[in-house]
Amino acid sequence: MDLWGVYLFHLITLALLEVILAGRDCLVAGDSCSSDETCSPRLRTLRQCVAGNGSVKLGPGARSQCANAVSALLSSPLHGCQCKRGMKKEKNCLSIYWSLHQSIIHGLNLVERYPYETVHKDYDYVRLASITADSDVGMTTVNRCLDAAKACNVDDLCQKLRTEYVSACIKPTAKSGLCNRPKCNKALRRFFDRVPADYTHELLFCPCTDTACAERRRQTIVPSCSYESGEKPNCLTQMRICNSDYVCRSRLAQFQYDCEPYETSANGCKQGNYGACLLAYTGLIGSTITPNYGDNSTSSVAPWCSCSASGSRREDCDRFLGHFNDNVCLRNALMAFGSESNQLPTVIQSSTPVPSPGSRETRNTASPPDSTETIKNILDSIIPTQALGNELLVGPSTLSSNSHSNSASPPSVRLQAAFSLLLLLLHLLHNRH
Repeated sequence: MDLWGVYLFHLITLALLEVILAGRDCLVAGDSCSSDETCSPRLRTLRQCVAGNGSVKLGPGARSQCANAVSALLSSPLHGCQCKRGMKKEKNCLSIYWSLHQSIIHGLNLVERYPYETVHKDYDYVRLASITADSDVGMTTVNRCLDAAKACNVDDLCQKLRTEYVSACIKPTAKSGLCNRPKCNKALRRFFDRVPADYTHELLFCPCTDTACAERRRQTIVPSCSYESGEKPNCLTQMRICNSDYVCRSRLAQFQYDCEPYETSANGCKQGNYGACLLAYTGLIGSTITPNYGDNSTSSVAPWCSCSASGSRREDCDRFLGHFNDNVCLRNALMAFGSESNQLPTVIQSSTPVPSPGSRETRNTASPPDSTETIKNILDSIIPTQALGNELLVGPSTLSSNSHSNSASPPSVRLQAAFSLLLLLLHLLHNRH
Protein backbone atom coordinates (compact mmCIF):
# COMPACT_ATOMS: atom_id res chain seq x y z
CA MET A 1 0.00 0.00 0.00
CA ASP A 2 1.50 3.37 -1.03
CA LEU A 3 1.31 6.65 0.88
CA TRP A 4 -1.98 7.64 -0.79
CA GLY A 5 -3.54 4.38 0.31
CA VAL A 6 -2.28 4.83 3.87
CA TYR A 7 -3.72 8.35 3.95
CA LEU A 8 -7.14 7.17 2.80
CA PHE A 9 -7.03 4.31 5.29
CA HIS A 10 -6.48 6.82 8.13
CA LEU A 11 -9.37 8.97 6.89
CA ILE A 12 -11.69 5.97 6.92
CA THR A 13 -10.55 4.91 10.38
CA LEU A 14 -11.21 8.39 11.75
CA ALA A 15 -14.64 8.54 10.11
CA LEU A 16 -15.63 5.17 11.57
CA LEU A 17 -14.32 6.20 15.00
CA GLU A 18 -16.44 9.36 14.80
CA VAL A 19 -19.52 7.27 14.05
CA ILE A 20 -18.84 5.07 17.06
CA LEU A 21 -18.24 8.06 19.37
CA ALA A 22 -21.36 9.82 18.08
CA GLY A 23 -23.37 6.90 19.38
CA ARG A 24 -22.12 7.77 22.87
CA ASP A 25 -23.41 11.36 22.70
CA CYS A 26 -26.55 11.66 24.85
CA LEU A 27 -28.10 14.26 22.52
CA VAL A 28 -27.71 11.91 19.57
CA ALA A 29 -28.88 8.94 21.66
CA GLY A 30 -31.89 10.96 22.89
CA ASP A 31 -32.89 11.93 19.33
CA SER A 32 -32.49 8.32 18.23
CA CYS A 33 -34.67 7.07 21.09
CA SER A 34 -37.34 9.75 20.56
CA SER A 35 -37.73 8.74 16.91
CA ASP A 36 -38.00 5.03 17.75
CA GLU A 37 -41.56 3.82 18.40
CA THR A 38 -40.38 1.27 20.97
CA CYS A 39 -37.85 3.41 22.83
CA SER A 40 -39.79 6.70 22.86
CA PRO A 41 -42.73 5.67 25.13
CA ARG A 42 -40.32 4.04 27.59
CA LEU A 43 -38.28 7.23 27.78
CA ARG A 44 -41.45 9.25 28.41
CA THR A 45 -42.44 6.83 31.18
CA LEU A 46 -39.02 7.12 32.78
CA ARG A 47 -39.11 10.92 32.74
CA GLN A 48 -42.46 10.86 34.52
CA CYS A 49 -41.00 8.44 37.05
CA VAL A 50 -37.97 10.55 37.93
CA ALA A 51 -39.61 13.99 37.83
CA GLY A 52 -39.20 15.30 41.38
CA ASN A 53 -38.42 11.78 42.63
CA GLY A 54 -41.90 10.89 41.45
CA SER A 55 -41.26 7.14 41.53
CA VAL A 56 -41.07 7.21 45.33
CA LYS A 57 -44.59 8.65 45.51
CA LEU A 58 -46.11 6.20 43.01
CA GLY A 59 -48.04 3.09 43.95
CA PRO A 60 -46.66 -0.49 43.59
CA GLY A 61 -48.12 -0.96 40.08
CA ALA A 62 -46.70 2.30 38.76
CA ARG A 63 -43.32 1.66 40.37
CA SER A 64 -43.19 -1.70 38.62
CA GLN A 65 -43.88 0.09 35.33
CA CYS A 66 -40.99 2.47 36.05
CA ALA A 67 -38.66 -0.45 36.81
CA ASN A 68 -39.63 -2.10 33.51
CA ALA A 69 -38.91 1.13 31.63
CA VAL A 70 -35.47 1.33 33.25
CA SER A 71 -34.68 -2.31 32.40
CA ALA A 72 -35.71 -1.82 28.77
CA LEU A 73 -33.72 1.40 28.36
CA LEU A 74 -30.56 -0.24 29.73
CA SER A 75 -30.27 -2.01 26.38
CA SER A 76 -30.86 1.20 24.38
CA PRO A 77 -28.23 3.72 23.13
CA LEU A 78 -29.12 5.88 26.16
CA HIS A 79 -27.27 3.52 28.47
CA GLY A 80 -23.59 4.44 28.31
CA CYS A 81 -24.13 7.77 26.52
CA GLN A 82 -22.08 10.74 27.74
CA CYS A 83 -21.72 14.51 27.33
CA LYS A 84 -18.80 16.89 26.85
CA ARG A 85 -17.98 19.38 29.58
CA GLY A 86 -18.75 22.91 28.38
CA MET A 87 -20.42 21.67 25.17
CA LYS A 88 -23.20 23.54 23.45
CA LYS A 89 -26.54 22.38 24.93
CA GLU A 90 -24.68 20.81 27.84
CA LYS A 91 -27.70 21.07 30.15
CA ASN A 92 -29.95 19.35 27.58
CA CYS A 93 -27.42 16.57 27.15
CA LEU A 94 -27.10 16.10 30.91
CA SER A 95 -30.88 16.03 31.39
CA ILE A 96 -31.01 13.03 29.05
CA TYR A 97 -28.16 11.34 30.92
CA TRP A 98 -29.72 11.87 34.36
CA SER A 99 -33.15 10.71 33.18
CA LEU A 100 -31.71 7.22 33.22
CA HIS A 101 -28.74 7.59 35.55
CA GLN A 102 -30.34 8.73 38.79
CA SER A 103 -28.23 8.08 41.87
CA ILE A 104 -30.85 5.74 43.28
CA ILE A 105 -33.91 4.65 41.39
CA HIS A 106 -35.86 1.57 42.34
CA GLY A 107 -32.86 0.29 44.26
CA LEU A 108 -30.58 0.45 41.19
CA ASN A 109 -27.40 2.50 41.33
CA LEU A 110 -26.87 3.51 37.71
CA VAL A 111 -24.19 6.18 38.08
CA GLU A 112 -21.20 4.33 36.63
CA ARG A 113 -19.01 7.39 37.23
CA TYR A 114 -20.18 10.72 35.87
CA PRO A 115 -21.70 11.94 32.58
CA TYR A 116 -18.60 13.38 30.93
CA GLU A 117 -16.40 11.89 28.24
CA THR A 118 -12.69 11.76 28.98
CA VAL A 119 -9.57 12.42 26.96
CA HIS A 120 -5.81 12.09 27.23
CA LYS A 121 -4.02 15.43 27.12
CA ASP A 122 -0.45 16.50 27.79
CA TYR A 123 0.45 19.72 29.59
CA ASP A 124 2.65 21.80 27.32
CA TYR A 125 4.90 23.29 30.01
CA VAL A 126 7.75 23.66 27.50
CA ARG A 127 5.59 26.00 25.39
CA LEU A 128 4.45 27.96 28.44
CA ALA A 129 8.04 28.38 29.61
CA SER A 130 9.18 29.58 26.19
CA ILE A 131 6.47 32.27 26.13
CA THR A 132 8.05 34.10 29.07
CA ALA A 133 11.68 33.12 28.42
CA ASP A 134 12.69 36.50 26.96
CA SER A 135 11.55 38.42 30.01
CA ASP A 136 13.26 35.98 32.36
CA VAL A 137 16.77 36.40 30.95
CA GLY A 138 19.15 37.25 33.77
CA MET A 139 16.66 36.32 36.50
CA THR A 140 17.78 33.84 39.12
CA THR A 141 14.34 33.13 40.60
CA VAL A 142 11.21 31.85 38.92
CA ASN A 143 7.75 33.19 39.75
CA ARG A 144 5.35 30.70 38.22
CA CYS A 145 2.29 32.76 39.13
CA LEU A 146 3.68 35.74 37.24
CA ASP A 147 4.73 33.51 34.34
CA ALA A 148 1.21 32.05 34.22
CA ALA A 149 -0.31 35.54 33.94
CA LYS A 150 2.18 36.48 31.19
CA ALA A 151 1.47 33.27 29.28
CA CYS A 152 -2.28 33.89 29.47
CA ASN A 153 -1.88 37.49 28.30
CA VAL A 154 -0.13 36.46 25.09
CA ASP A 155 -2.61 33.71 24.25
CA ASP A 156 -5.64 35.11 22.43
CA LEU A 157 -8.20 32.70 23.84
CA CYS A 158 -6.92 32.82 27.42
CA GLN A 159 -6.62 36.61 27.50
CA LYS A 160 -10.01 37.17 25.88
CA LEU A 161 -11.96 34.91 28.24
CA ARG A 162 -9.99 36.01 31.30
CA THR A 163 -10.70 39.65 30.53
CA GLU A 164 -14.37 38.81 29.99
CA TYR A 165 -14.84 37.09 33.33
CA VAL A 166 -12.93 39.74 35.28
CA SER A 167 -15.02 42.48 33.68
CA ALA A 168 -18.23 40.56 34.40
CA CYS A 169 -17.22 39.97 38.01
CA ILE A 170 -16.19 43.54 38.91
CA LYS A 171 -18.84 45.53 37.04
CA PRO A 172 -21.57 46.77 39.43
CA THR A 173 -25.21 46.57 38.37
CA ALA A 174 -27.16 49.81 37.98
CA LYS A 175 -29.83 48.86 40.54
CA SER A 176 -27.93 47.43 43.51
CA GLY A 177 -24.42 48.65 42.83
CA LEU A 178 -23.28 45.06 43.44
CA CYS A 179 -21.82 42.72 40.85
CA ASN A 180 -23.99 40.42 38.74
CA ARG A 181 -23.14 37.04 40.35
CA PRO A 182 -24.90 34.78 37.80
CA LYS A 183 -23.17 36.61 34.92
CA CYS A 184 -19.82 36.41 36.74
CA ASN A 185 -20.16 32.67 37.35
CA LYS A 186 -21.23 32.01 33.79
CA ALA A 187 -18.12 33.81 32.52
CA LEU A 188 -15.93 31.86 34.98
CA ARG A 189 -17.34 28.53 33.78
CA ARG A 190 -16.73 29.58 30.19
CA PHE A 191 -13.10 30.41 31.00
CA PHE A 192 -12.31 27.15 32.82
CA ASP A 193 -14.22 25.01 30.30
CA ARG A 194 -12.72 26.51 27.15
CA VAL A 195 -9.18 27.58 27.99
CA PRO A 196 -6.63 24.71 28.00
CA ALA A 197 -5.61 23.40 31.43
CA ASP A 198 -2.00 24.35 30.57
CA TYR A 199 -3.02 27.94 31.33
CA THR A 200 -5.86 27.63 33.84
CA HIS A 201 -4.06 25.25 36.19
CA GLU A 202 -0.95 27.42 36.28
CA LEU A 203 -3.06 30.48 37.13
CA LEU A 204 -5.04 28.70 39.82
CA PHE A 205 -2.51 26.32 41.39
CA CYS A 206 0.84 28.11 40.95
CA PRO A 207 3.02 27.82 44.09
CA CYS A 208 3.42 30.86 46.37
CA THR A 209 6.04 31.65 49.00
CA ASP A 210 4.57 34.89 50.39
CA THR A 211 1.14 36.19 51.34
CA ALA A 212 0.97 38.80 48.58
CA CYS A 213 1.33 36.05 45.98
CA ALA A 214 -1.13 33.82 47.85
CA GLU A 215 -3.75 36.58 48.01
CA ARG A 216 -3.30 37.32 44.33
CA ARG A 217 -3.79 33.62 43.57
CA ARG A 218 -6.90 33.47 45.80
CA GLN A 219 -8.35 36.47 43.96
CA THR A 220 -7.97 34.72 40.59
CA ILE A 221 -11.66 33.83 40.55
CA VAL A 222 -12.81 37.16 42.11
CA PRO A 223 -14.31 35.60 45.28
CA SER A 224 -16.07 38.80 46.38
CA CYS A 225 -18.46 38.39 43.45
CA SER A 226 -18.35 34.70 42.51
CA TYR A 227 -19.31 33.24 45.89
CA GLU A 228 -18.62 35.28 49.05
CA SER A 229 -21.51 36.60 51.18
CA GLY A 230 -21.93 38.13 54.64
CA GLU A 231 -22.38 34.79 56.35
CA LYS A 232 -21.38 31.38 55.10
CA PRO A 233 -24.45 29.36 54.06
CA ASN A 234 -24.90 25.79 55.29
CA CYS A 235 -23.06 23.26 53.11
CA LEU A 236 -26.09 20.94 52.97
CA THR A 237 -28.18 23.77 51.52
CA GLN A 238 -25.52 24.48 48.89
CA MET A 239 -25.25 20.78 48.07
CA ARG A 240 -29.04 20.49 47.69
CA ILE A 241 -29.06 23.47 45.28
CA CYS A 242 -26.17 21.89 43.38
CA ASN A 243 -27.92 18.52 43.07
CA SER A 244 -31.04 20.18 41.65
CA ASP A 245 -28.96 21.58 38.76
CA TYR A 246 -27.87 19.09 36.07
CA VAL A 247 -24.55 20.82 35.38
CA CYS A 248 -23.53 21.29 39.01
CA ARG A 249 -24.59 17.76 39.94
CA SER A 250 -22.52 16.37 37.07
CA ARG A 251 -19.44 18.42 37.96
CA LEU A 252 -19.72 17.29 41.59
CA ALA A 253 -20.04 13.64 40.51
CA GLN A 254 -16.91 14.05 38.37
CA PHE A 255 -15.01 15.65 41.26
CA GLN A 256 -16.03 12.95 43.74
CA TYR A 257 -14.94 10.24 41.29
CA ASP A 258 -11.64 11.70 40.09
CA CYS A 259 -10.58 13.04 43.51
CA GLU A 260 -11.74 10.02 45.52
CA PRO A 261 -9.14 9.45 48.27
CA TYR A 262 -7.58 6.05 48.79
CA GLU A 263 -5.17 5.87 51.71
CA THR A 264 -3.39 2.71 50.53
CA SER A 265 -2.79 4.08 47.01
CA ALA A 266 0.74 5.25 46.20
CA ASN A 267 -0.45 8.82 45.50
CA GLY A 268 -3.56 8.88 47.71
CA CYS A 269 -6.01 8.81 44.77
CA LYS A 270 -8.20 5.82 43.99
CA GLN A 271 -8.02 6.66 40.26
CA GLY A 272 -4.31 7.47 40.53
CA ASN A 273 -4.69 10.56 38.37
CA TYR A 274 -3.69 13.98 39.79
CA GLY A 275 -4.43 15.82 36.52
CA ALA A 276 -7.98 14.45 36.33
CA CYS A 277 -8.58 15.46 39.94
CA LEU A 278 -7.45 19.06 39.35
CA LEU A 279 -9.50 19.29 36.17
CA ALA A 280 -12.59 18.04 38.02
CA TYR A 281 -11.89 20.64 40.74
CA THR A 282 -11.89 23.50 38.20
CA GLY A 283 -15.20 22.18 36.85
CA LEU A 284 -16.86 23.24 40.12
CA ILE A 285 -15.80 26.88 39.76
CA GLY A 286 -18.78 29.07 38.93
CA SER A 287 -21.24 26.77 40.71
CA THR A 288 -23.00 27.06 44.09
CA ILE A 289 -20.16 25.02 45.61
CA THR A 290 -17.25 26.95 44.07
CA PRO A 291 -14.08 25.91 45.92
CA ASN A 292 -11.14 28.25 46.59
CA TYR A 293 -8.26 28.87 49.00
CA GLY A 294 -9.58 29.70 52.47
CA ASP A 295 -7.26 32.71 52.91
CA ASN A 296 -3.81 33.98 51.98
CA SER A 297 -2.03 32.01 54.69
CA THR A 298 -3.05 28.50 53.71
CA SER A 299 -3.10 26.16 50.73
CA SER A 300 -6.24 24.47 52.01
CA VAL A 301 -9.27 24.70 49.70
CA ALA A 302 -13.02 24.40 50.31
CA PRO A 303 -16.37 25.82 49.15
CA TRP A 304 -17.74 28.93 50.88
CA CYS A 305 -20.04 27.13 53.34
CA SER A 306 -20.20 25.93 56.92
CA CYS A 307 -21.48 22.86 58.77
CA SER A 308 -22.71 24.78 61.81
CA ALA A 309 -26.46 24.46 62.39
CA SER A 310 -26.58 21.16 60.51
CA GLY A 311 -28.47 19.47 63.34
CA SER A 312 -28.83 15.71 63.00
CA ARG A 313 -27.19 15.84 59.57
CA ARG A 314 -23.88 17.19 60.84
CA GLU A 315 -22.13 13.98 59.85
CA ASP A 316 -23.41 14.25 56.26
CA CYS A 317 -22.27 17.86 56.14
CA ASP A 318 -18.80 17.06 57.49
CA ARG A 319 -18.48 14.26 54.97
CA PHE A 320 -19.26 16.66 52.10
CA LEU A 321 -16.82 19.30 53.35
CA GLY A 322 -14.24 16.56 53.88
CA HIS A 323 -14.13 16.00 50.12
CA PHE A 324 -12.21 19.28 50.05
CA ASN A 325 -10.50 20.02 53.38
CA ASP A 326 -9.66 16.45 54.39
CA ASN A 327 -8.97 14.78 51.05
CA VAL A 328 -5.53 13.21 50.70
CA CYS A 329 -5.98 12.85 46.92
CA LEU A 330 -6.81 16.52 46.33
CA ARG A 331 -4.18 17.67 48.81
CA ASN A 332 -1.46 15.58 47.12
CA ALA A 333 -2.56 16.73 43.66
CA LEU A 334 -2.24 20.37 44.72
CA MET A 335 1.11 19.80 46.39
CA ALA A 336 2.50 17.81 43.46
CA PHE A 337 1.49 20.53 41.01
CA GLY A 338 3.62 23.15 42.72
CA SER A 339 6.46 20.98 43.96
CA GLU A 340 8.27 20.53 40.65
CA SER A 341 9.70 23.46 38.75
CA ASN A 342 10.73 21.50 35.67
CA GLN A 343 8.29 20.69 32.88
CA LEU A 344 6.94 17.17 33.21
CA PRO A 345 4.33 16.44 30.54
CA THR A 346 1.60 14.18 31.89
CA VAL A 347 -1.64 12.61 30.83
CA ILE A 348 -4.84 14.02 32.31
CA GLN A 349 -8.57 13.70 31.76
CA SER A 350 -10.26 16.50 29.89
CA SER A 351 -13.63 17.57 28.63
CA THR A 352 -13.52 16.11 25.16
CA PRO A 353 -13.94 12.66 23.61
CA VAL A 354 -11.86 9.46 23.98
CA PRO A 355 -12.38 6.87 26.64
CA SER A 356 -10.23 5.79 29.55
CA PRO A 357 -8.92 7.64 32.54
CA GLY A 358 -5.70 6.33 34.05
CA SER A 359 -3.12 9.03 33.78
CA ARG A 360 -1.01 11.14 36.03
CA GLU A 361 0.22 14.69 36.54
CA THR A 362 2.55 16.92 38.46
CA ARG A 363 2.85 20.35 40.17
CA ASN A 364 1.12 22.62 42.81
CA THR A 365 0.80 25.08 45.63
CA ALA A 366 3.15 25.56 48.48
CA SER A 367 1.45 27.32 51.35
CA PRO A 368 2.07 31.01 52.14
CA PRO A 369 1.77 33.42 55.19
CA ASP A 370 -0.35 36.75 55.25
CA SER A 371 -1.18 40.21 53.75
CA THR A 372 -3.80 41.56 51.36
CA GLU A 373 -4.01 43.11 47.93
CA THR A 374 -6.81 45.16 46.49
CA ILE A 375 -8.83 43.97 43.52
CA LYS A 376 -7.34 46.85 41.54
CA ASN A 377 -3.78 45.58 42.05
CA ILE A 378 -4.84 42.09 41.05
CA LEU A 379 -6.49 43.36 37.89
CA ASP A 380 -3.34 45.14 36.78
CA SER A 381 -1.81 41.80 35.83
CA ILE A 382 -5.02 40.49 34.32
CA ILE A 383 -5.85 43.47 32.11
CA PRO A 384 -2.57 45.12 31.04
CA THR A 385 -4.30 48.24 29.70
CA GLN A 386 -7.86 49.48 29.85
CA ALA A 387 -7.81 49.99 26.10
CA LEU A 388 -6.91 46.36 25.58
CA GLY A 389 -9.60 45.25 28.01
CA ASN A 390 -12.25 47.30 26.19
CA GLU A 391 -11.10 46.02 22.83
CA LEU A 392 -11.41 42.44 24.00
CA LEU A 393 -14.87 42.98 25.42
CA VAL A 394 -16.39 44.47 22.27
CA GLY A 395 -19.00 42.17 20.78
CA PRO A 396 -19.81 38.56 21.57
CA SER A 397 -17.15 35.91 21.68
CA THR A 398 -16.48 34.15 18.43
CA LEU A 399 -14.74 31.22 20.00
CA SER A 400 -14.68 27.94 18.23
CA SER A 401 -13.38 25.56 20.85
CA ASN A 402 -12.82 22.16 19.36
CA SER A 403 -14.16 20.44 22.43
CA HIS A 404 -17.51 22.17 22.42
CA SER A 405 -19.08 21.87 19.02
CA ASN A 406 -21.99 19.56 19.15
CA SER A 407 -23.91 19.91 15.96
CA ALA A 408 -23.02 16.44 14.74
CA SER A 409 -24.70 14.95 11.71
CA PRO A 410 -26.73 11.77 12.24
CA PRO A 411 -24.67 8.56 12.59
CA SER A 412 -26.26 7.07 9.45
CA VAL A 413 -24.90 9.93 7.31
CA ARG A 414 -21.43 9.53 8.80
CA LEU A 415 -21.56 5.78 8.27
CA GLN A 416 -22.43 6.26 4.60
CA ALA A 417 -19.48 8.63 4.22
CA ALA A 418 -17.13 6.17 5.92
CA PHE A 419 -18.20 3.28 3.70
CA SER A 420 -17.93 5.45 0.59
CA LEU A 421 -14.31 6.15 1.51
CA LEU A 422 -13.73 2.46 2.14
CA LEU A 423 -15.06 1.55 -1.32
CA LEU A 424 -12.87 4.25 -2.88
CA LEU A 425 -9.79 2.86 -1.14
CA LEU A 426 -10.54 -0.71 -2.25
CA HIS A 427 -11.08 0.51 -5.81
CA LEU A 428 -7.74 2.35 -5.86
CA LEU A 429 -5.87 -0.59 -4.39
CA HIS A 430 -7.45 -2.94 -6.91
CA ASN A 431 -6.41 -0.70 -9.84
CA ARG A 432 -2.83 -0.55 -8.58
CA HIS A 433 -2.55 -4.31 -8.50
